[in-house]
Amino acid sequence: MFRSAGMRFIVVGALALLMFIPLNLVSEIVQERSRYSDQTIADISREWGGAQLISGPLLVIPVTEEVTYKRKREAVDPVTGRTLRDDKNNLIYEHYEETAIESRSPVFLYPERFDMDVTTQTQTRARGVFEVPVFTADVALDFNFDTSAAVSVLEEKQTLIWDQAELRVLLNSNRALRGEAILSAGAQNFDLEPIPVARKAGTGVFSQVGDPRTVSDFALRLSLNGAQHFGVAAVGRTTKVTMSSDWPDPSFFGDFLPDAREVSADGFAATWTVPHLARSLPQVARENPDHTARNQATMMVRYLTPNDFYQKAWRSARYGILFISLTFLTILLLDRGSKKPAHPVQYLMVGLAQSVFVLLMLAYAEQIGFGLAYLVAAGATIGLLTVFGATALKLGKQTGLLAGVLVTVYAVLYLILRSADYALLAGATLAFVALALTMWLTRNEEWQGPERTGGGRWFRRSTPPTQAPSVPAE
Repeated sequence: MFRSAGMRFIVVGALALLMFIPLNLVSEIVQERSRYSDQTIADISREWGGAQLISGPLLVIPVTEEVTYKRKREAVDPVTGRTLRDDKNNLIYEHYEETAIESRSPVFLYPERFDMDVTTQTQTRARGVFEVPVFTADVALDFNFDTSAAVSVLEEKQTLIWDQAELRVLLNSNRALRGEAILSAGAQNFDLEPIPVARKAGTGVFSQVGDPRTVSDFALRLSLNGAQHFGVAAVGRTTKVTMSSDWPDPSFFGDFLPDAREVSADGFAATWTVPHLARSLPQVARENPDHTARNQATMMVRYLTPNDFYQKAWRSARYGILFISLTFLTILLLDRGSKKPAHPVQYLMVGLAQSVFVLLMLAYAEQIGFGLAYLVAAGATIGLLTVFGATALKLGKQTGLLAGVLVTVYAVLYLILRSADYALLAGATLAFVALALTMWLTRNEEWQGPERTGGGRWFRRSTPPTQAPSVPAE
């Protein structure tokens, strides 16, 4: 194929760079499948109720203010009822004060004590090759309010309308509610209604509880469906949350992690205790604090085990140029002494086979999981390239070396994909070792090919030897 080893290395290097094209195409396919998976999961989750985050209870107390306005009006004769005029026939005005009662922004009050107990049961919903765990949660809330704190945020001449107080519990979606929701205080039950969309107060339920100063403790019981994750906002001055489930693989996240947790094959149990000082959330305010609570004071559990093999497949495509280059380099070193070295087309077929490895791994991972899929895809690729090396590349006894390098490369790639923390370390070490080994094995290589006369140092042309003129025979 080439007369010089240097030209061989250059051409094979160019072929390795050319492999960026199929690897980029493979990456696009992986991302497309990942988006399709995410969309399917989102559709199933939404149909079941979606991710759930409970924030509240939140006591909303209307506020009014007595306002005095200075006004003027036309003076009227109290006897005749006629408008009074001066000597020049101009209207006479009189000034007076008018008092009005106007609404002001309400007082928002979070509970003093907030205890929640959550029990969830999970099941699996499938669509095509995708499976999504969903859950049903039974929620019990017990709480009370320090109503005396509401007065502290009032301005002069403002009054709390206690008998119009409203209790809200915010949810991600009312569609998730199942069964009967019961709000009670002792023997008294309160009616619950969905929060109207027109009020722009969020999604959830509310109740007109009347004067909360006459109630010592509230209790709320409700059931809801959900998927992906379940969470609660730490809205109490002292918040205690207990959660148990039959889901064996939870992932805890949010602003507060559990104080204690137990995870087994039969499920998990976790508890949180969040004091008032640990959260950036006002206990009483004149602006709705719900947005802050849902974004800065959450305790969350993820029930969905993400299909991380899409991320692994994408990363394997990104690292693909490394193990394709190492395979090319191995073949180049093994057949450098051959009279008939590998053709560029054969290198391309080797590179395409390793690019297809990523698609093969992803296709099987969607069916049987990442670990077994990687074993099947890697085994098939190593077997194919080993047979190709023995039959097409004619490596003979050196075929075993090619197989050993492929096993090493794919074993290192597996470690890289399984541990993102050590991916850079493993990849950099492998690349360095491969380069060092290549430099050692080619230390005596004649990169410019056979010595020739004439021409420059890099490109030399041979000139025919000068021959003495023939002398005719006598």
